[in-house]
Amino acid sequence: MLSRLHTLLPDVFTGGIVVSILLGLFLPCRGVAAAGFECLTQVAIVLLFFLYGVKLSRRSVIEGLLHWRLQGLVAFFTFVFFPLIVSLLAPMLESMVGAGLFAGLLYVACLPSTVQSSIAFTAVAGGNVPAAVCSASVSSLLGVFLTPLLVGVLFSVDNACGVHVGMDAVLTISYQILLPFALGQLVQNKLKAWASAHRTLIAHNDRLTIWLVVYTSFSGATAQGYWQKLDAYHLLGLIGASLLLLITIQISIWLCCKLARFNKSDTITALFCGSKKSLAVGAPMMLAIFGALDNNLLLPLMVFHQVQLMLCSQLAARWRRCSDQ
Repeated sequence: MLSRLHTLLPDVFTGGIVVSILLGLFLPCRGVAAAGFECLTQVAIVLLFFLYGVKLSRRSVIEGLLHWRLQGLVAFFTFVFFPLIVSLLAPMLESMVGAGLFAGLLYVACLPSTVQSSIAFTAVAGGNVPAAVCSASVSSLLGVFLTPLLVGVLFSVDNACGVHVGMDAVLTISYQILLPFALGQLVQNKLKAWASAHRTLIAHNDRLTIWLVVYTSFSGATAQGYWQKLDAYHLLGLIGASLLLLITIQISIWLCCKLARFNKSDTITALFCGSKKSLAVGAPMMLAIFGALDNNLLLPLMVFHQVQLMLCSQLAARWRRCSDQ
């Protein structure tokens, strides 16, 4: 009975997000405290991308490029097909979630794939784990450069979303994301041993940064009365839109893998790495690109994150059961 209850409990990361949301809703920071949390969030983001540069192995990226068909497929669906399908379905999606939250779906479409969960689901399902490590690493590396460019393209035209990206975002991205990441890569050899010995500490830093971003955003939304303006219809529509997008992407990846005659393990890797979007990269990058934490952008990212975890966990478990039979 206790073991069954344990499986129903959320993991530490998800639990931390729930706690951060509740604190932001019921104990929002205001005034000087709010300014302090914003500064702390920016420092945490710089540290996050510096450590990301330290731990992302250049060798794994080079090796991953050798499996060019798989890497090309994952990159295509992550940075081309996903934004394209959201743009094509814009009238329907915007009617489901409203103009403000649709901007968040556009932002989700621009993000790279996840790292930890993509690899974990691939391992559970019996996929090509080394290829998943490379795909996730390459996707995250490309995302540092491609995500701001995609956001600039998709948000450059006038639309009902009311969100626009100016050229000043390039400078912000440079000193808050690209520069720390590049410095991390430069000192990688010197800090490699330290990073390997403190993987748990780095993982905790990743989680704490996301929790801090979520709390700061929800706290600001509460102080500004954002939640009184959000209706249940658009929130339910956001869940439905996330499911629609994820299922569409996964079916498309599966069909392409069949046409390309990928084996089962590579198909599993492509499906998990090519259909998922990173909350760990997306939340901090939002502050750098837009200069503020916008709940119309953050809420769709968090909803899509939870939807992809639930759906992909079911797929991974099903593939595991099939392989065990």
